[in-house]
Amino acid sequence: MTPLRREMVGKASGLVLEIGAGTGLNFAFYPPEQVERVEATEPDTAMLRYARERLNAAKVPITLTQAAAEALPFADATFDSVVATLVFCSVTSPVGGFREIMRVLKPGGMLLLVEHVRSQGAIAGRVQDLLVPFTKLLAGNCHWNRDTSRTVADAGFQITFKRDIHSSLMPMILLEATRSQ
Repeated sequence: MTPLRREMVGKASGLVLEIGAGTGLNFAFYPPEQVERVEATEPDTAMLRYARERLNAAKVPITLTQAAAEALPFADATFDSVVATLVFCSVTSPVGGFREIMRVLKPGGMLLLVEHVRSQGAIAGRVQDLLVPFTKLLAGNCHWNRDTSRTVADAGFQITFKRDIHSSLMPMILLEATRSQ
C-alpha cells in the first residue's frame, strides 16, 4: 500500500482535505512544495488518537477534525484537493460522502482515491457479497464489494484517470476525478 499511498497523496496540491485519515499513514507523503496545509477528518475517536501520534511525520501543517464523510464541517468550495485511501468501503452513505466532497471542493478541484472495490469476476464478486456481513463486523463496516468508480461518477464527478489493480478477491483502483465548474 505504501507506493500507492505515496503516488496518490503526492498528486495533492494547495489546501487539502483528507477524508478518513485513520491512523495517519498518509501524513508523511504530502509534498511541502505543493501542499499548503491539510485538514484531515476521521470519525473514529481511537483512530484520531493514533493519527495524532503521526503528525510529527508530516512535512506540512495538518489539523485533525472528528467528522464523518457525510457531514463535513467546512464551507463550500474550500479545498483544492481531496484525498481518501481505503475509506469509502466503510462510509455509511458513499453517495452522501461524495456529495459532501463535491460541496467542499473548489470548482476544478481534484479528488484522489485509492480504494479496494468489487471484483469484476462474477464468482469472486459473489464471494465478496457473501463475506460482507463478516467484513462489516470484523473490519470496521467494510463493504469491500462496492463499485466506487460508479458512485464517484453518480455523485457528479468527472473521472479523469482510473487504474485497476487486479486481484481476485481484493481488487483496487487508483482514481482521479474533478469537480465540474
